[in-house]
Amino acid sequence: MSSSRPRLRLAACLLNISEARRKYIVENVAKAALLEKNGQKHHEVSVLNIFSDQDYNRSVITIAASVEELGDSILAACVEAFRSIDMEVQEGIHPCLGAVDLIPIYPLSGVRVEECGAVARSLAENLVERVPGCSVFLFGEADLPEKRSLVQRRKQLGWFTRRDFSALEPDLRVAPARRCGLTGIGASPYVMNCNVTIDSQDLALGQEIASAIRGSNVNGLKGVQTMAFPHEGKIEIACNVESFEEHEVKESSEDSRYMAYSVLGDHFYYTSPHYIEARVKKLASDQGIGTIGRALIGFTPQECKDCAEHAIKEHIGEFWKIRGGVFM
Repeated sequence: MSSSRPRLRLAACLLNISEARRKYIVENVAKAALLEKNGQKHHEVSVLNIFSDQDYNRSVITIAASVEELGDSILAACVEAFRSIDMEVQEGIHPCLGAVDLIPIYPLSGVRVEECGAVARSLAENLVERVPGCSVFLFGEADLPEKRSLVQRRKQLGWFTRRDFSALEPDLRVAPARRCGLTGIGASPYVMNCNVTIDSQDLALGQEIASAIRGSNVNGLKGVQTMAFPHEGKIEIACNVESFEEHEVKESSEDSRYMAYSVLGDHFYYTSPHYIEARVKKLASDQGIGTIGRALIGFTPQECKDCAEHAIKEHIGEFWKIRGGVFM
């Protein structure tokens, strides 16, 4: 007997905020995502995970919701973040330009990436109206008609090196106020964050390994963007792992290099976190050093979908408390 309940149309946001050292602020931002304007709880919103890193002074809050409710949920979280985080005094080793640094929206089930782009554009307009001093740049499916990638936009804006807000040219609003900084908002197929730590303090070596696996370089890993940072006395290779459509990729390849998933019949692939770790381990071993471990910031695309469906069907808003958020 088929269920009469309509199928959930779900999307996720991996909200990146420039705060990790004050845990109560991070949790207040997460809790704000769960409330409607009248103070009642959203029925189809769940905070699946919180990952906070004190060295980076950066947190990633995974918010999953019906696509109809996601924009309002993210907006409420951002308003709370801007109220509590001041970029004039923010410090951390991870590059950032905004108190709310990044708002990527990804389709999970029953939703195409183009619809996520529309949610992102609407959110951007609402955010600059609600928060004085907030400025926004757009990327991916929110950046029409060019659809420039996040990496392209970050390079154009000097995200990797600059904190001079007065010289920035946002897509929405004028140059950002120093307290708020600049926020990136966009949509794309799911992007996973996977970090591998090498047992070394040599940043130049870490940068060499990061460059070797970067997808834009010869023999790099497809869809993988990398940076190297000092982290807890060692060097961490931080990877953004993009999903891509590629008909030649075989899911069952011998080395398990790629993993596959689908949304509304569109098939996507991404480089396996295990394969990324193995490549870093081999490159580090060639230099006579080992690796310490791998951290997956949140979920794989399929894990995110499965957790979102369970949490929302069971009305578990603070799912991260059951799963256990990660505060480093």
